[in-house]
Amino acid sequence: MALGYDQQLFILAFDHRGSFQKKMFGIAGDPNPEETAKIIDAKAVIAAGFARALEDGAAAGTAGILVDEQFGTDVARAGLAAGRIVAMPVEKSGLDYFDFEYGDDFGAHIESFNPTFSKILVRYNPEGNAEDNARSLAGLRTLSDWLHARDRKFLLELLVPGEPHQIEAAGGEDAYDTDVRPGLMREAIVAMQHAGIEADIWKIEGIDKREDCEMIAEQTRAGGRDGVGCVVLGRGADDAKVDHWLRTGAGVPGYLGFAIGRSIWWDQLKGYLAGSLSGDDAAAQISTNYRRYIDVYVGG
Repeated sequence: MALGYDQQLFILAFDHRGSFQKKMFGIAGDPNPEETAKIIDAKAVIAAGFARALEDGAAAGTAGILVDEQFGTDVARAGLAAGRIVAMPVEKSGLDYFDFEYGDDFGAHIESFNPTFSKILVRYNPEGNAEDNARSLAGLRTLSDWLHARDRKFLLELLVPGEPHQIEAAGGEDAYDTDVRPGLMREAIVAMQHAGIEADIWKIEGIDKREDCEMIAEQTRAGGRDGVGCVVLGRGADDAKVDHWLRTGAGVPGYLGFAIGRSIWWDQLKGYLAGSLSGDDAAAQISTNYRRYIDVYVGG
């Protein structure tokens, strides 16, 4: 199977685990059975929003979900059975480095679902902790080799959190994001490519300048990786910021779409859990938000 992916792709992401249970439900540590049931129910509402979006006109060939095994097994299996695009995470949640959620059994878990994409999130700053970076590269190489040996697609979400000295030198978080992070993202991608890590799609933090999107896309495709693509992630930002990131990336060769989560469903789930929105109303609003982002991207 050739490296890469050549179709538009609009992913509704709700594979959040540790941060989700803490920030949405106030649950620290492992949830008990009752708490787990509440989290599973909340994810079912998001899934209902995705199903509603398909009914409301989102194209099944480009629309997909990113959902976890821990709280979204039923959602994932139902989506795959219906022939939907389904991505599933492989990483352990909440770490500063990459590690497998299920240790050496990661392959059995992937094969038990057979998702469209296996996804990881990794925090990697080239000037960050060298031990963590080396550990991440080793684990990612193991996963990359395993996936491609079995003709499976790899979705790699790269986060480049600023080191304190980088943020200070830039003049603050916003300046770091705009002026410094894109170059570090390129360095991180180069390091991973040199380490033999081959993603089919890179899930990229929003970038403020089009020339930086072009730089990132060109690097992901360097060295004959002509089919590799990028999608924009939302970082939980407000509509204005996400819209800007989508329009900045739209039309850049190699950019395929987005993988957005909290910006689409956070407020709706809060309303559902508080009782101010019914499940149907929350799902309808999630559908509207998701389809609006598709329209923004397609409209450029």
